[in-house]
Amino acid sequence: MPIYQLIPELVFPPIDEAEKDGLIAVGGDLSPERVLLALSLGIFPWFDDSDNILWWSPDPRYVIFPHKAKISKSTKQSAKKYNLKINTNFLSVISACASVKRHNQEGTWITEGIINAYYKLHEYGYAYSFETHKDNNLVGGLYGVLLGKIFIGESMFSLESNASKVAFMGLVEFCMKNDIKIIDCQFHTSHLESLGGEFISRKKYSDFLSKFVKSPFVKK
Repeated sequence: MPIYQLIPELVFPPIDEAEKDGLIAVGGDLSPERVLLALSLGIFPWFDDSDNILWWSPDPRYVIFPHKAKISKSTKQSAKKYNLKINTNFLSVISACASVKRHNQEGTWITEGIINAYYKLHEYGYAYSFETHKDNNLVGGLYGVLLGKIFIGESMFSLESNASKVAFMGLVEFCMKNDIKIIDCQFHTSHLESLGGEFISRKKYSDFLSKFVKSPFVKK
């Protein structure tokens, strides 16, 4: 399959033309409108070492169904010592996700461009942060984008034991309360697997988007 070079017009190639690893296009920009369009089609941005914007639509897709999420007893116990908040400090959460060191990972895909783009989506009312606080200090959290009945998780961080899992527990409770059908995790990790992640086909994920996400999007 060819890898498409995006043009200024807000269009993407069909997702079934992605490479085997999920790469479907390069270039373009990170305007909120382009990112929202991409996410609504099952495509998301990432970067490589050359700072090119890469657009991905993997098959299979890694997701968590809220009603099947795994919340451990230790996480529930830890939640008692933390204070969970939503959307009180989005910028700090995404900045922490970009800066916290991770095992077997050098650098970060969360560039300044990504931070600016998703903060703008937050201002528009699409991007959410779930935050774990202790003694009024942010110690863990996650962020993502809510489109219709789909939550597209982007990244999480933890500075204390189970702090990111407590934020995830808050996300699951939010999803259950608001009838969110699926949490998109994009790629598999062992951590996400421990939280109840599973693979579904790109076609099945696309069907969820078609059913539960409305487009085009407008600024809020």
